Amino acid sequence: MPVAPQRKLSAASAPTAVGARGVPATGTAPGAWSGAGSRQGFGATERGDAWWFKPVLQAAGLIVLIGYANYAAFLGAAHYRYLENGRDYLSPFYSPYIHPAWLPVWLSPALLILVFPLGFRATCYYYRKAYYRSFFADPIACAVGEPRQAYCGEVKFPFLLQNLHRYFLYAALVFLVILWIDVVKAFIFSAPALAAAAPAVTSALGLHAAREAASGGHYLAIGGGSLAILFSTGMLTLYTLSCHSLRHLVGGKLDCFSCAAAGGPRHKTWSIVTVLNGHHMAWAWWSLFAVCFADFLVRMCSIGVIHDPTLATFRHLLEMPNRSLSLLR
Repeated sequence: MPVAPQRKLSAASAPTAVGARGVPATGTAPGAWSGAGSRQGFGATERGDAWWFKPVLQAAGLIVLIGYANYAAFLGAAHYRYLENGRDYLSPFYSPYIHPAWLPVWLSPALLILVFPLGFRATCYYYRKAYYRSFFADPIACAVGEPRQAYCGEVKFPFLLQNLHRYFLYAALVFLVILWIDVVKAFIFSAPALAAAAPAVTSALGLHAAREAASGGHYLAIGGGSLAILFSTGMLTLYTLSCHSLRHLVGGKLDCFSCAAAGGPRHKTWSIVTVLNGHHMAWAWWSLFAVCFADFLVRMCSIGVIHDPTLATFRHLLEMPNRSLSLLR
């Protein structure tokens, strides 16, 4: 029985050996297996469409939004909260608000907490694609010439830090709980405190009710800032829950759901996260815009440039001293 001749690999198609220090064995050196962009001059392409428009648009969006976020974090500590007219609006850049006594005056409290949201976004799979293309031109677009001739993976500092994305996800989930508490606070308004009630009124209402009326009360209401903070936290929730790492954790790593413990619930959870994950890019941009917009509105209200409107009130939904207030009036 004749033996089939063995297929010989040419030098161009032979597997790449381990390269320079830091380059993994799975790395691909320039050659037959590399993308077309590494064998062309920078920007050279046969594409006839406006391939440059998307990277330029992404770069502009990141510069504007991240630029504003840096301003709010570094220089905007004076107007991070709005506490007038019964409102309690806290900028998402400063939540949770931590200001220890040892913190220097020139250092913004936001810098103590933003390392976690910043790390989550900087290591995000979508954002890596966006800023690699927009700022590093690596690659700038599909089938377009690149400025360098090889890709060796994220194996050197600082790109090794991209592997921390899952741990930043854990921190982001904790931050979501805190931000939703801020949403609840944004919908609870404080009634103005009244002067001490007269003895006759005190006896008519009762001592406890009179004290509550004198100290003010709380009621549900909707203001412009309430909706802005809700929009911000809602978009952040969708962005976080659509994370690729979360999809992997809840079930993406399984080959057989029916073979795993709690396979049914895990499959349902994975299916929901998968639907959200399909729009991860949209949630990434909307959440970044929403956070900046919420901070901007809180800041403008605090400065006095914008008067926050009261869109609706629901005083009857909370058992607070509002009946006592009406009697005193």
